[in-house]
Amino acid sequence: EVQLVESGGGMVQPGGSLRLSCAASGFRFSTYDMSWVRQAPGKGPEWISSIANGSPTTWYADSVKGRFTISRDNAKSTLYLQMNSLKPEDTAVYYCNAKRCRPYVCSNYWGQGAQVTVSS
Repeated sequence: EVQLVESGGGMVQPGGSLRLSCAASGFRFSTYDMSWVRQAPGKGPEWISSIANGSPTTWYADSVKGRFTISRDNAKSTLYLQMNSLKPEDTAVYYCNAKRCRPYVCSNYWGQGAQVTVSS
């Protein structure tokens, strides 16, 4: 059974930090590109960061560039998101995503989400 389980969410004051983790199981984690996507209350999903499967190549949305860092530990099948200098507008449910496309088929998995609330 494929599972992506996020943890590390919570409430933090503006300027604070949180580290999200996404533990993967049931598929070959190292062969998947991984991403974080968030959804704020009343808004649509927003892609914020991705990391390639076989290299340290990373991408970030402008809204989080310089504040968030995505990383992965293939030996532990775990994805991370270090979030620094948090702002109230970072409040959202954060989802991890695993995606791999081969000829004729793509596999796409989602976690259940972790709530992050930035408030004083």
